[in-house]
Amino acid sequence: MSRIGYVTIGAVDGEKSGEFYDAVFSALGSERKVNEGGWLGYGKIGPGKSIMDCHTTICPPYDGKEARAGNGIMIAYQGKSPDEIKAAYEGGMKNGGSDEGPPGFRPPEADKGFYAAYLRDPTGNKLCVFCVV
Repeated sequence: MSRIGYVTIGAVDGEKSGEFYDAVFSALGSERKVNEGGWLGYGKIGPGKSIMDCHTTICPPYDGKEARAGNGIMIAYQGKSPDEIKAAYEGGMKNGGSDEGPPGFRPPEADKGFYAAYLRDPTGNKLCVFCVV
């Protein structure tokens, strides 16, 4: 079985995107590990401060063109609890995010199972933060 090694997300405004991702990822147990040359790297809280310790990198596109959100692309990050999901969503919304679906069970009438929130970062990239309860 294969797994994702890391994700790279283009950003129009690295500083604004950094504020958004700092808030979202800190609620999910990750921290900014790298901040150099326009690159921000995030990984699990703990030792290690290199790009190799990162699961997600925020940076300008390699081709030098302006970053733009991919239509139909969504990245999902798993949390541990509904409280983490709410905190990640609220942190993102307070730091330049836009709503694509507030925290709650999917389908809404469920009282267990898939608990998620959907939001867009300052560039317009769509994220899901979720847990299974």
